Amino acid sequence: MLLTVQDAARLLRTSDRQVYRWVDEGEIPYQRIREQIRFNRTELLEWATSRRLAISLETFDEDDEAEERTPILAAALQLGGVHQDAPGSDSSSVLRAVIDRTPLPATADREMVTEVLIAREAASSTAIGDGIAVPHVRHPIVAPGAPPSVGVHYLRTPIPFGAPDGKPVRTVFMIVSPTVRAHLRIFARLAHALQDPGFAHAIEQRAPLERLVAEATRVEVRLAGAGGGAERQG
Repeated sequence: MLLTVQDAARLLRTSDRQVYRWVDEGEIPYQRIREQIRFNRTELLEWATSRRLAISLETFDEDDEAEERTPILAAALQLGGVHQDAPGSDSSSVLRAVIDRTPLPATADREMVTEVLIAREAASSTAIGDGIAVPHVRHPIVAPGAPPSVGVHYLRTPIPFGAPDGKPVRTVFMIVSPTVRAHLRIFARLAHALQDPGFAHAIEQRAPLERLVAEATRVEVRLAGAGGGAERQG
């Protein structure tokens, strides 16, 4: 479902006026449908993440039953694990190495998943800046019935991915989710955590799994206490 200006403002925790300003300046991805401005939620999430903008996590949880709500990032990291020194000389070979190290259901066609990842990367970079890439946001890896996992892959050598800030990628996060909606929820949580100085510093230092889980837990505990978001912009 496409979002209205009001929906986009709520997701981005800003004002309608700011959203219109971004549209007028050509800064934000949008569509015109019957002269109405509309937004794709996944594109907005990618766009906001690459610019380190605050997002409303409530918009990814509302209207769901409690047991269907956003998976805990720390638990997803625990399942996905930390993988050191992923090899590769370019984005395609890096993605192949990442998929080789990613736990997938026995029924998954790894070669097909890899080819889809590479095609997606060729069409549009999944690097979000600060040396980080999160492949497959728009076409996620779905494993029905499996708990969501987030694998952290530290690359052996920084690789150019066409990031918005021009920095080579040093870390790739690979998300595997039971549904597309769960994928967006866990990515929203990851995007929020990457704005936290402690979590971001741990990633920069290529921290082990125990530290990343601890940092993610701290971020989510604070988030729960704050009611899920940041202040609105003007």
